[in-house]
Amino acid sequence: MEKLVSLCRRRGFLFQSSEIYGGLNGFWDYGPLGVELKRNVKDAWWRDMVTAHDDLDAPPGAPSAYDMTGLDCTIIMHPQVWKCSGHFDLFADMLVECKESKKRYRYDQVRCRWVDGTGMQIPGSDNQYASQPTRYLITTVAENEAEELEKRALKLLKVRAKDRESLKWDGPVVTLDTVDTADFDKALAPEATKPGTFGEPRPFNLMFESYAGAIQDEKNKVFLRPETAQGIFVNFKNVIDSSRVKVPVGIAQIGKSFRNEITPRNFTFRSREFEQMEIEFFCHPSQSQAWYKYWRDRRMKWWQDLGLAGERLILRDHDADELSHYSTGTADIEYAFPFLPEGEYGELEGIAHRGDFDLRSHMEGKLDPNSNPLTVQLGEDGKPLHKGSGRDLTYRDDVTNERFTPHVIEPSAGADRGTLALLCEAYTEDTAPDDKGKEQTRVVMKFHPRVAPIKAAVFPLVKKDGMPEIAKDLYRALKKKFPAFYDEKGAVGRRYRRQDEAGTPYCLTVDGETVQHGTVTLRDRDSLEQVRIKLDDVVEEIERRVTGP
Repeated sequence: MEKLVSLCRRRGFLFQSSEIYGGLNGFWDYGPLGVELKRNVKDAWWRDMVTAHDDLDAPPGAPSAYDMTGLDCTIIMHPQVWKCSGHFDLFADMLVECKESKKRYRYDQVRCRWVDGTGMQIPGSDNQYASQPTRYLITTVAENEAEELEKRALKLLKVRAKDRESLKWDGPVVTLDTVDTADFDKALAPEATKPGTFGEPRPFNLMFESYAGAIQDEKNKVFLRPETAQGIFVNFKNVIDSSRVKVPVGIAQIGKSFRNEITPRNFTFRSREFEQMEIEFFCHPSQSQAWYKYWRDRRMKWWQDLGLAGERLILRDHDADELSHYSTGTADIEYAFPFLPEGEYGELEGIAHRGDFDLRSHMEGKLDPNSNPLTVQLGEDGKPLHKGSGRDLTYRDDVTNERFTPHVIEPSAGADRGTLALLCEAYTEDTAPDDKGKEQTRVVMKFHPRVAPIKAAVFPLVKKDGMPEIAKDLYRALKKKFPAFYDEKGAVGRRYRRQDEAGTPYCLTVDGETVQHGTVTLRDRDSLEQVRIKLDDVVEEIERRVTGP
């Protein structure tokens, strides 16, 4: 992972936001190559899900044909949207604070392991060392958790590094939220010097606050959206009434969301500003389970087709105790990111069966998460705690004349997490011959051609004999179709290596044969195969390889 992070900065995929001022935790900027890669991911998603969708016939696995359309909603919405959706009251993570270091940590992200401290010398509450016949909970939030846990245990128990084998670990590494808070007096916080400094876990709302207007008071308080979904729900009726789409219908949106994460970490995986690619799919309640299965399988295949086809990608159904209060089924598409412990996966996309929770919430008011079936949550005065819009968001089938509240299936993908997964999957170290035929280690980003930032690079073999002129004309022809790169500096082998690191799938070399016979050398990034093709066929051939049949 360290090599990938270094490459991303060196080659212009990703930079720390505001880096010249020390950076801002949880915020990242996409460089010249990164912005093209992420844009390609979003464009592929929008084309496959919306613009290229065939609404005339049922796709394989779908219960019927369906419509698809799009929206682009504002980041700041009426505050009542977030009250009725439940975000105002419930959108929180549990945090723990260390009283010694004053650092705050997300409760379920602190990793810990018990160690037997019987007979060891540890710091007591008065900062004096005393023998204590007990176990201690060593905690960390570092990525190299095994190494860090051992290092901190050695220091706490006054054991020399050469005697590390004498440490008596008790049980596996777990997360802090699985530990009884009664044992917090034995826990050594990540940056503490003595045990017992954790406070009680407490909720922390993740929405960023701001104010709309000149006066900063409660009446003008607004929130940066934590998800794009709610903009689709409150516009459901507008879309139905203003267009000719019918249920079943999917409404798609790509946009920025913001979450004030307690401990953003793992490169761009957990950021405070990120971009989502979401679909809210509205269907008849009787068909909702079939549609859920369809979207669950289709979204998994989409990521596989984009290059995440190995064993590092899995589809995991949530257990009953993981489901949100409104969900009757949720599956996560997960990827084994290299910064995670062996055998663990991180969420790439979630597909949720949300039922009629969202449309009912915006019609009637905030629904009580503890009720079954869901009913409006009432305040102490017996009235709705958060009043809904009162608008009719039901749907009438103009064929059967049936009126119903549609159920919603939500495939929600992260554009940033998707880009990060593709970066991790693409990073490869192999060997290739240099200009003298000697095998050398090379770093190559094996992106699927469809998402590669640069599709083709053009090189004149030498800067004379008319080769640069031909190469520049070819470069200009390619640029009209897709991103291309022109390079005439250095040996051809070094130019190949530069493009390998950028993930460019095809390189074209203009040489003496080009001048005499009108052919160029096409070199494949992954196979290293080199073939000669006619100069006049280059654009069509590259387009065929990039877009597929």
